[in-house]
Amino acid sequence: MIKVGINGFGRIGRLALRICQLPAYKDKIKVVAINSRADMESHALLFEHDSTYGKFSGTVAVEEDHIRVNSEKITVFREDDPANIPWNSVSVDIVLECTGKFTKKEQAALHLENDVKKVIISSPSKGCGTYVIGVNHEKWLETKENVLSCASCTTNCLAPVAAVLEKEFGIEKGFMTTIHAITNDQNIIDNSHKKDLRRARTASVNIIPTTTGAAIAVGKVIPSLAGKLTGIAMRVPVPTVSVVDLVCTLRQNVTAEEVNEKFVASANEYLGVTVKPLVSSDFIGNHHSAIVDLLSTQVIGDNMVKVLAWYDNEYGYACRLIDLAVFVGENL
Repeated sequence: MIKVGINGFGRIGRLALRICQLPAYKDKIKVVAINSRADMESHALLFEHDSTYGKFSGTVAVEEDHIRVNSEKITVFREDDPANIPWNSVSVDIVLECTGKFTKKEQAALHLENDVKKVIISSPSKGCGTYVIGVNHEKWLETKENVLSCASCTTNCLAPVAAVLEKEFGIEKGFMTTIHAITNDQNIIDNSHKKDLRRARTASVNIIPTTTGAAIAVGKVIPSLAGKLTGIAMRVPVPTVSVVDLVCTLRQNVTAEEVNEKFVASANEYLGVTVKPLVSSDFIGNHHSAIVDLLSTQVIGDNMVKVLAWYDNEYGYACRLIDLAVFVGENL
């Protein structure tokens, strides 16, 4: 049994714990501790009652220095410095760094000082390897580095889609737009923003253009695509589920039917396809990294292709985070 600690009990941290309670994971991985500055009552309530995913189906209780989820005791720490979190007191093997704050390798590595074996950062990171389940995760076995990144939710969607196009037809260059659900780095009313004047505006009533490094990051996951993709994000007022719009020039002439055939043939537990005329809310709680919308595939000029792929940027990403933790834990 892989023992996990979660640093940062926000959207991804809470969903990661929910996913660990599913039958497919319950016998493989166990969350034994969380570290967050909030009080335990807040942890318990926000975990049990989710505005997007509904009420947790199991039981949740607050008991002294821990919360109990179903029958499992989860110790709660409230340390600001990763080096001071006593993960060793509950024998944590892997820390999921989910604060969004300690994203640099040297910062996340502070968890290792308390007998933690590996740290997985739930965001893009500088200085460590980036791994996307179903695309390049087995490359980690070559180094077994102690600190690694699970990339971003958008890279986890884009990479498997781009991998199919690159393998089957070859990509010359491309541009990605992610029409992305709101996140907590936006404002609920107009106010100042430390990074982006557009994200300073009210999230619930605006379409907000902003930056994303997801397309460039694909080059870290698929080296043959380094420097060939770039992109932009458009934040829209939905609580979750986003869609990647990838337009690229291929090395071969193709038809939309040929492109779709390759996606159908490549479909697996991470890359899905749909032929139904669905909308974003239909994908809430979907576990795939990407679901290619086959009805929307288009080709112009023989080799320029447009592909749409849906993804639940919260739940689907949290599934991949746990998948990566299981993979690393089984290969310590």
